[in-house]
Amino acid sequence: MDNKTTYLIGITGVSILSISFIIGGFLIENYDIFNQYISESYAIDTKYGIYLRIFGYIPSGILISIFCFFGVNYFQPDTMVKIGFYGIGIFYGFGTVVTGIFPCDSGCNKELIDPSFSQIAHNFSALLIYLLTPLFIILIGLGLKKSIYLNFSIQSLLIAVISSFFVFTLGSNLSSEYIGIYQRTIEFLFVLWVVLCAFEIKKTATL
Repeated sequence: MDNKTTYLIGITGVSILSISFIIGGFLIENYDIFNQYISESYAIDTKYGIYLRIFGYIPSGILISIFCFFGVNYFQPDTMVKIGFYGIGIFYGFGTVVTGIFPCDSGCNKELIDPSFSQIAHNFSALLIYLLTPLFIILIGLGLKKSIYLNFSIQSLLIAVISSFFVFTLGSNLSSEYIGIYQRTIEFLFVLWVVLCAFEIKKTATL
C-alpha cells in the first residue's frame, strides 16, 4: 500500500469517527456533551444508535486499525515503534469496533446495576482503549526520538502525556459534571495523533 493511500485511510477513519461524535450529540434530545459519555449517544435503546454504530464507529475503527498496521512500515524498524503502532491498531482501532458491536445499556448504566454482557464488553474495551493508547503513543514517541521524525516524536510524547492526564482525571471522578468534556478531550487527542501521523506518512516516499 502506498503512502498516499495509507494517509487517506487514516484521515478517513478519524473523520468518520469525529463526525459520529458530533452527529450523535445532535440526535438525542437534551443530550449534554459536558456530562454525558459519547457512548450514550449510541446506546442500545437510542433511535439512531444502530446507524451510528454501523456507519460510524465500526468502519472508523477498522480504518484506523488498517492505517496503523500499514503505517508502521513508513518508520524505522524499531521495536518500540512497532509495538506502539500495532498496539494502537489493536486496542484503539479494534477497540472502537468492539464498542460499536457491543453498545452500552440505556444511559450507559453508570451504576452497573445488573449490566448486560454488551455493557460489560463495552466498558472493558473502553477501559483498555483509554489506559493503553497513551502508553503506545509514548512508545512511538520514544522510539522515534533519535530519528528524522524528531518533531513527530515530540508531538507524540506531548499528546500521550496530556491524554494520560485527562484519562486520570476522568477515571478519578466518574460522577463529575464534566466527564463528557474529559472524554471528548481524550478522543480529540487520539484523533490528533492519527492526523499528525498520517501527514508524516504522506511526506515519505512511496514504498
